[in-house]
Amino acid sequence: MKNFTTTLGAAAALLILPALSFAQGKAVYGDDDRLDYFAVSQEMKALSDSTVSLWESDDITEDAAGFKLKTNNFGTYWELCPGEKFREQPSGGSCSASLVGEDLIMTARHCITSEWKCKNTRFVFGYAVKKEGGGAAISIPAADVYGCAKIVTPSDNNAVVYDYALIQLDRKVVGHKPLAVNRSGGLKRGDGVFAIGYPKGLPVKIAGRATVRRLRKGEFTANLDTFANNSGSPVFNARTKLIEGILVGGDMDFQWNPAGCYTSIVNKQFDGQGERVTKISLLSAYIPKLAYEKTVQGTASSGAVNMDSRGIQSLDITSENSRFKLNSEWNKRK
Repeated sequence: MKNFTTTLGAAAALLILPALSFAQGKAVYGDDDRLDYFAVSQEMKALSDSTVSLWESDDITEDAAGFKLKTNNFGTYWELCPGEKFREQPSGGSCSASLVGEDLIMTARHCITSEWKCKNTRFVFGYAVKKEGGGAAISIPAADVYGCAKIVTPSDNNAVVYDYALIQLDRKVVGHKPLAVNRSGGLKRGDGVFAIGYPKGLPVKIAGRATVRRLRKGEFTANLDTFANNSGSPVFNARTKLIEGILVGGDMDFQWNPAGCYTSIVNKQFDGQGERVTKISLLSAYIPKLAYEKTVQGTASSGAVNMDSRGIQSLDITSENSRFKLNSEWNKRK
């Protein structure tokens, strides 16, 4: 999903909506399955700990504790209607990413378009709501904030067409484990997937209960509950917990409400165009194998992985009701 679209109602609509229900629409497919860090299993927390939010250097300042993130109130800044999920949380940052090597970050290419952009971006671990009822961490230890050394994306047209980038950080990452990617293929229509990222600059969210809708050359679509700034989020296989791809685009996020504020756009579970994901196979050869990766891959292929993903599972979407709409927004980026 992406950005705002305006659907102004006629003046008559205001007359018939005196008691507008703000909770009607969510910018999701079916129910809103996004969860905060504190609400997920330890396994999901471990994966989240290896994801990264991207910030412009001007939006992060050094203080006595390390660095402080410049944020705004999510609901106020984006003029959201009452009842929108996570409305009172902070919002900031520009994109999402994941750690796939000891000093290697994977994201969407449109998040880092040049060496200049890379040098003016900070890569932040730990931006999350870690306790129920608590606030998001916006004071970040210096050890969890990294700079860019250089873009190491292969210099071929695929990186542009399929929107992926690999970034070498200014030093090796400490305290966070690189994530394993799927190198063996085998993803199928109907397989369960989930994404971890930073929608609209919110603290990290885990978006589950999604399935692969359609497989295409170099990409697939899924009904993930993701928004702008989720660009670059790793998309995982729900069974194996291996990265299957990078989120790069999808449906619109919000629409104008006659009450004078924005509400999330809601799609039925198999409506809308779906969220676009670049397949990991396009760049897995450029990601170094991890020391423990053979064990992970072997366990995954045996089907013995312990799965606690808050109901994330595969669904049979081969019926007529599973068809989704392709529209002019196909190439919208997150």
